Amino acid sequence: MKKRAVEIVVISDVHLGTYGCRSKELVKYLKSIKPEKVILNGDIIDIWQFSKRYWPKSHMKVIKLITSWISKGVEVNYITGNHDEMLRKFVGFQMGSFSISNKELLTIDGKKAWIFHGDVFDVTMQHSKSIAKLGAVGYDSLILLNSAINFLASKLGKGPISMSKKIKNSVKSAVKFINNFEKIASDIAIENGYDYVICGHIHQPEIKRIETEAGTVTYLNSGDWVESLTTLEYYDGKWHLFSFKDNFLFEEATETDAEEEEVLETKVLFQNMMKEFETEVKQPKVPTH
Repeated sequence: MKKRAVEIVVISDVHLGTYGCRSKELVKYLKSIKPEKVILNGDIIDIWQFSKRYWPKSHMKVIKLITSWISKGVEVNYITGNHDEMLRKFVGFQMGSFSISNKELLTIDGKKAWIFHGDVFDVTMQHSKSIAKLGAVGYDSLILLNSAINFLASKLGKGPISMSKKIKNSVKSAVKFINNFEKIASDIAIENGYDYVICGHIHQPEIKRIETEAGTVTYLNSGDWVESLTTLEYYDGKWHLFSFKDNFLFEEATETDAEEEEVLETKVLFQNMMKEFETEVKQPKVPTH
C-alpha cells in the first residue's frame, strides 16, 4: 500500500490499555501514512487504568509502529495528558528523535502554533482528581457496554451506535463545557499572538476559526481513537481533520511470523518500561524542608 506523505500528524486520546481503544483501526491508519513529524498529544497510554491483564496485540502494534518511526529518525514528541500524567516527571527527556514535554510551540510556514493536551482547563482535574478518575472508569465501562451492543447490532445488520457520544452531545452541561474549553483556549492563544491552538482531551474533533474583539485564531482538536477515530494532519500548507470512518473500511489483518515476533519483542520492552514506572511511583518520597 502506498503511504501518504504528511508533514505533521497530531494524535491524541488513544487510551491504550482500555477496552474502548480502537487500536486495530489506528494501526491501519498509521500504516497508511509517512509523517515527517508526529505529535502524540496526551492520553496515548491510559496509565490510570492500565492493567497487565488487558494488553492486546493490536495495542502493542501501535507502540511498535511509533517506535519504528523513531528508529528511522522521524521526530516524535510525546506531550503529556491527564491519563498519562505519570510521564510528567520525565518532561525534558530526549533520546534520538523522541522527546517528552508538556507542550510544544511550533512555527509552521511562518505561523505560530501552541500545542498542548488541554486538561489544564479542566476544573474537575485541578480540584478533584479522584472524581475524575472515577469518571474515567465509568466512561470506559460505558464504552465496553457500547462494544457489546454494537457487536449484537452488527449481527442484526444494524450500524454502530455511540452511546457515550450521544450522552455528551445531549447533556447541556457537557455542551457548555466543550464551548467553554474552546473559548478559554482561543482567548489565551489570541492574547499570546498564536495563529493556531491545538488540543485534545475533550474527544471532540474540530477545526474552526474563532474571532473575538482581541483578534482571531484557528482552534483545532484532534478528537480521539475511542469514538471519533480522528487525527490532525498538516500538508500542502493547510491543516486537515482526518476521519478513519470516512476513509477506511475495517478489515481484520493477519500477521506474518516476522511481524508476530516483532510485536512480542516490543511487548517485552514495554512491560519492562512499565515496571520501571511502577517502581518509580512506589518509591517513598523524601520530605523536603
